[in-house]
Amino acid sequence: MQFGGLNVLTDPVFSQRAFPVQWAGPRRIMDPALPIDALPPLDIVLLSHSHYDHLDKSAVKRIARAHPQATWVVPLKLGPYIRGWGVREIIELDWWQETVIGELRVTATPARHFSARRLGDRNKTLWCGFAFELKGRRAFFAGDTAYHPEFGEVGEMCGPFDFVMIPIGAYDPRWFMHVVHVDPEEAVQIYQDLVSSHRDQPLPLMLAIHWGTFRLTDEGMDEPPRRTASRWRDVGLDEKRLWIARFGETRRVVP
Repeated sequence: MQFGGLNVLTDPVFSQRAFPVQWAGPRRIMDPALPIDALPPLDIVLLSHSHYDHLDKSAVKRIARAHPQATWVVPLKLGPYIRGWGVREIIELDWWQETVIGELRVTATPARHFSARRLGDRNKTLWCGFAFELKGRRAFFAGDTAYHPEFGEVGEMCGPFDFVMIPIGAYDPRWFMHVVHVDPEEAVQIYQDLVSSHRDQPLPLMLAIHWGTFRLTDEGMDEPPRRTASRWRDVGLDEKRLWIARFGETRRVVP
């Protein structure tokens, strides 16, 4: 995302498999829209947590070499992982902690999830979302999360937002996944929670994320956007404020 003159990258994953090795594990259904070498000069990289479909060791190493000036903002205790992979500038945040990088204010926000990278490190590092603000413009990256009651507080404290990125996929079966990933209906509820304390402000654009790349769960790969759009209409939200991006699509966000 190009935000107020800064290039901000979230959870960069470029490998073909979300797994410790590249000969096993979930394989990409959709390739990255552009190669790492085509990225513009990066200013900020936000990492939400340690899972392999969000933290790609190979990509981190390549980005660290190509963009040594970038600042990486990560949840508590995730710094040592990426420092060992060549990242130089690292800021760790707890939930509700914030940092200012130049003119960009970044706040780590609560998420309902878990972390694990290898045997013995389950929940040894934190997971989070990020709200960020620059020159009066505000955006939100929810990271990887199940539904929880603090999204209203995120909107109240860090909003009103111009742009929000909310996950919609990897949710079935619900008996197992409901504590780690939202389903489409819950994703729309997150959006409603985020805007609930700023009803006099224009609605933000929502980009639906976390679907269509890896086959991680049981639902059909094309189900998340269909269910999200259906729920969006059912609750009477402006259809122009929901963005189900086409492969490689870019868009200018106008408040």
